Amino acid sequence: MTDYDVLRVFCGPDGGYGNELGVVRDGAAVPGPGERQALAAKLGFSETVFVDDSERGVIDIYTPALRLPFAGHHCVGTGWLLDVPELVTPAGVVGVRLDGEFSWIEARAEWAPPRTLRRFASAAEVDALDVPPPGEWIYAWAWEDEAAGRVRARAFPGRGDGVDEDEATGAAALLLTDRLGRALNITQGAGSQILTAPQPHGWVEVGGRVHLER
Repeated sequence: MTDYDVLRVFCGPDGGYGNELGVVRDGAAVPGPGERQALAAKLGFSETVFVDDSERGVIDIYTPALRLPFAGHHCVGTGWLLDVPELVTPAGVVGVRLDGEFSWIEARAEWAPPRTLRRFASAAEVDALDVPPPGEWIYAWAWEDEAAGRVRARAFPGRGDGVDEDEATGAAALLLTDRLGRALNITQGAGSQILTAPQPHGWVEVGGRVHLER
């Protein structure tokens, strides 16, 4: 079995929750796209990262069903794990910085895969949602405190690959921040926390806590 690390990304203030991420540090051990896709499906994380150059931060990202040019929580987690100033993804170069308990990335909204951002009237409505049928990637959100930028969100990938709900989703948070044009403090899933902030020239920062599981 190929060695890999397991991280939890976007953990809550008490260190709980967060979205699991698999990171294969020795990408050369799984060289082909078919092999990588098969391993990602076997591991079953919402995303698995293969590191092709740890010093330059060159990475390759897979869900259980497909390869992605960019995703948020994988960059936040892998940037923290490798402790590099940037990550090179198929979509572009992602800036990385570590700031106390938070790991941050800077990326562009157009790099994120398409998501349906669906606003609800209250956090209670978001909490009460059932998992929708497959077919559409839905980011359900509502203001908890609009003045303070506090958001309640849940994410439903709709891919039919066994991941019915994403506990924390950096790419969708990036898209929501770009649309609203303001910093956000997002509580997603059962208790994960995502912080975001728009930056000049179309860039968005996305940050959160990262814990090494194993």
